[in-house]
This record gives sequence, structure tokens and C-alpha cells, in this order.
Amino acid sequence: MEISFIGAGNLAWHLAPALENAGHHINEVYSHQLKHARQLVSNLYDAHTHSELNFADSPSQLFVLAIPDDALESVCSQLVLPENALVVHTSGARSLESLENWMAIYSDVPVRTGVFYPLQTFTKGQSFMLFDEIPLCIEATDSTTEDTLVQLGQAMSDTVYIITSEERRTLHVAAVFACNFTNHLLTIAHDLTVRDGLEFDLLRPIIAETFRKGLAAPNPTAVQTGPARRGDLTTIETHLTYLSNQPKLAEIYQLLTQSIRSQYSQ
Repeated sequence: MEISFIGAGNLAWHLAPALENAGHHINEVYSHQLKHARQLVSNLYDAHTHSELNFADSPSQLFVLAIPDDALESVCSQLVLPENALVVHTSGARSLESLENWMAIYSDVPVRTGVFYPLQTFTKGQSFMLFDEIPLCIEATDSTTEDTLVQLGQAMSDTVYIITSEERRTLHVAAVFACNFTNHLLTIAHDLTVRDGLEFDLLRPIIAETFRKGLAAPNPTAVQTGPARRGDLTTIETHLTYLSNQPKLAEIYQLLTQSIRSQYSQ
């Protein structure tokens, strides 16, 4: 399939090469920052940068919107596509209906719409990720488009799901808790240790074991440990005293402690 990318950030950095490795051809990469498009193109076989959102003469059949959610409508309002092109967004939170409505309002030619959402965290500049085990969540406005996206996904991953916008939103919220919030808590732990002259490496074994147990258990609630799980109020108060000069961290500590205690008091 002939493909163009609108966006050259974290996701595009990994998804575009993965599509090429699956036998597809990336024609063009557009980014509002041309240097980012050039960086991505340098990692592709035969792609070139595209300096505007007018793709009317593009040979591509699929246009991938790999851009932040809050930029989707603005980009759609400027996007010019070939007739009957397939345009997909890669958002976990935006509905398919939103994309369908924007294209109906802004496009002068009929286009097809869908969602191609890889459920993974991506970082630009790192080694290209293998997509074999990354869940790909598919949604489309019609069965023909759905079949096209499923075939596209199955050429890359062993895990392809057809899910609704509501289901995808649930997965995205859950992923924010499991991934983004978890990483933020690791950042807090790092800053606490470094601030007091300790090495963050001391925590690596307990972090690794926590994730090993949590992923191995049918439900992570079965392997919860710590003072909140035990109801150890003395230790909790000791920790809050330590955090008394950092009210924001104390608030996070209290909120999570109360959530854990509530979970196990039922």
C-alpha cells in the first residue's frame, strides 16, 4: 500500500518504519516542523518530505494522522486529499465519529475514515520497536475499510482487535494509569533518592520485581504490598512527616494510600 504520514513525532518514528518492514511504501512525510519530517524520512527507504497539507496529487492510498489530539481538527480543516483516500487517526481518546465529521465538513472530495491505534508507549530517537506483540486497535466506518485496516495490522502484529471508540477510550484511560502515571511515580522516586544523596539504582530490583509480579498475576491486586495494604498507620504517618515540606508529594502519597486502603477494606 502507498502511504503518507502527517506527523513525524514519537509514534510516526516507529510506525512508519514498521509499515515499510511489512511491505508497504511510505511516499511522503509532512510535519509543521520540516526538520522533524526530514529526520523521519532519513530512516525510510524512498520517502520524501511534503511541505504542505495539500495531497491532492499524491499517489498514496492511506494517510496516517500521527499528530496530537488537539491538532486533529485544525489539520483536517487544511487537509486536501485525493478522492476516495483512506485517512486514519492514531488517537486513543478521539472518536472515529469526530474524524468522520471533520472530513465531511472540510473535505471537498469523498474520503474513507478509520482508526489505527497502536496500544504502546513510543519515544522518538530510540531503536525502532518491533510491532509483533503490540496490540493494534482498529475501527472503521464500513466493512471494506475495516478489512483493509485489519489486513494492514495483521501484516505487522499478531494482536489486532476491532474495537469501538468507547472501548478504545477505556483502554486509553487504563494505559494512562498503567504507563504514564507509573512512570511519573518512578520519576518521583528517582528525585527523592537523588535529593538525599542516594542512588536510584538501589530501587531497581524492587521496581523490577513489582512489575514481574503484577504482570504475572491474574489480577495485580493479589500481589499488592506496602504499609497501606497492611494498614500500617504508624509507618504512613512517618512517611507523611518526611514529606511535610513537600505538600504536593504528600497529597499524592495520601491519595494513593487512601485508594489502596479502600480497595482492601471492601
